[in-house]
Amino acid sequence: MNRPAPVEIPYECMRFLITHNPTNATLNKFTEELKKFGVNTLVRVCDATYDKAPVEKEGIQVLSIFVKVEAELNLSIINL
Repeated sequence: MNRPAPVEIPYECMRFLITHNPTNATLNKFTEELKKFGVNTLVRVCDATYDKAPVEKEGIQVLSIFVKVEAELNLSIINL
């Protein structure tokens, strides 16, 4: 299956990378893509579709924020 390319959104002193949700089968390629963009923290906002341990092994912190519907996510309430 073809996946859309990641989209980078800068905001003040932060950068956000919007991506698809990988599976364990696509995790190696996904992790390489994260490293290419210099990601150091990954925030999951949907159901986990992969084991986070291999991502963390590459030095990328994985956080999970679960919402009922993605549209309900209000960035002003997230304090990272």
